[in-house]
This record gives sequence, structure tokens and C-alpha cells, in this order.
Amino acid sequence: MSIFLDHQSRIIVQGMTGSEGRKHTQRMLMSGSRIVGGVTPGKGGESVRFEENPMPVFGSVHEAKDATGANVSVVFVPAKYAKDAVLEAVDAQMELVVCITEGIPVGDTAEFYAAIRDTQTRLIGPNCPGLISPGRSNAGIIPATIAGPGRIGLVSKSGTLTYQMMYELRDFGFSTAVGIGGDPIVGTTHIDCLQAFQNDPETDAIVMIGEIGGDAEERAADYIREHVTKPVVGYVAGFTAPEGKTMGHAGAIVSGSAGTAAAKKEALEAAGVQVGRTPSGTAALMREVMQSLR
Repeated sequence: MSIFLDHQSRIIVQGMTGSEGRKHTQRMLMSGSRIVGGVTPGKGGESVRFEENPMPVFGSVHEAKDATGANVSVVFVPAKYAKDAVLEAVDAQMELVVCITEGIPVGDTAEFYAAIRDTQTRLIGPNCPGLISPGRSNAGIIPATIAGPGRIGLVSKSGTLTYQMMYELRDFGFSTAVGIGGDPIVGTTHIDCLQAFQNDPETDAIVMIGEIGGDAEERAADYIREHVTKPVVGYVAGFTAPEGKTMGHAGAIVSGSAGTAAAKKEALEAAGVQVGRTPSGTAALMREVMQSLR
């Protein structure tokens, strides 16, 4: 089992003909993902060759879906065009849209987030590394070689910490790792992933990585207290951030004591979550949990 993405997922890449889209399409193909086509307006009917296999390019998501049966779209489109690309995928009723693009104006994100709310489409991102179900499928930029399949679920705001946590726990492996992105508005939240992992019979324990700013981690703590029975280990990036220092993610905004690492750690621990002080320390806590479950 896995959440949101599996070996049957049929993926199209919006922006495949660009340098980033082409590079990461190749990486996704090498990791076993079923990439069935690309989308670039004005380039319908062309193809992109990956090794010996030409990949068809369509002029719209509707055309790509009709021709290939795709149900997942990964968006590698420049920020100024990303809103239209996501809205096009939503209009085509894609089941899952993974928006990798960073630097999207928050007003644009709010617009396509509102458009998605009353649909059956799930949005991952924006400004995220995507998600991977190792050995099954990979939609985004998470390296497929850092960890194999296993029984840990991972949800993270940080792409870099996603990679580190997967690497440090590679001997246990992962059911699915989801990078939800660090913008103020994201399509899929910690809570969405916690719920899915709780319901996944092949996920035994969960790692949740947050960061300073906002109240997403406090809300996740409330959800864990009420609904999650599986072990959860957490980490909050920003324990050592100097006061007043601007962090890299747009959502990492601290106001007074609200949104600090200490406040989030306290809320999570009150919900029964073990919280590490460092990424490696967090991995060590999860290692102890997994060893106790054997």
C-alpha cells in the first residue's frame, strides 16, 4: 500500500519540454514511474526522446488525459504560468496535481487553491519536492535512490529534510514520503497525510517534519491527539534560528511566541509525539520506534 501515488498512477508532466521538466521526467522514468506524456501549449504533436523511447507531447491537459488515461500531473512550469497550468489540470479533473514550482505569488496560489476545494482533485504543493512511494512511483524531484520501500510514512514541509530523513532511515524504508511545501498556502497539509497514513495498513509509524511559523504543526498535534494511534516522531526546523531572521520558506513567519519551534515542540509532545532536537536525533527516535515494533 501507499498513499496518493502507486504503481498504477499514470503521470503527465506539464512543462516536459523545458530543461527542468525534461531532466526530472528522465529521473522519474528511471525510478519506475509510468510517465505517459507531456504537456506544453503550442507544442502538441511533438515528442521528447528519453533514451530510445519518444514521449508524446500534447497541447493541453485535456488532450493528454483523453489520449493516455493519465490521472496524475506534475507541474514544472515557470511561476508566472503556474496558476494557469494548475487550473487547467483541475479543469481536466486530474486526480492528483503535484506543483513543484516555487516563487508563485500567494494570490495565485489562493486562486487555484479555492478552485480545487470543491473538486475531487488533490493538490500537492506548490514549492515542494513532490512525493514518492519507493519501488512503486515517483512524482516530483525526490531522489529515488536514497531509500527503498518500507513501513514508515513521512510528511515534511522541507524538501532537503525529506531527503535527509529518507537517507538516514533507508534501512527501514518508506511506504510514501510526501513533501507538502513550505508556502503559506499548500494544497495538502500535515493533517491530510496523517489521516492517510493512519488509514494505510502498510504504514506502521509516521515521521512529521515541520518548521517555525504559522500554526500548522499545532493543528496537526490536535489531530494526532484525537485521531492517530500509530507512533509519530516529529521535528521542527528552526530551533536555532536567530530572532528576527528571515527563513527560506514563505510560510516561516514567527509572530511573538506564536509559531516558534519551542511552542510547536510543546504542542506535539503534549499530543504524545516524540520530538527530536536535530534531524539525526529525530531519525534515531524513529529507529527506536521501528525496532520496538519488530
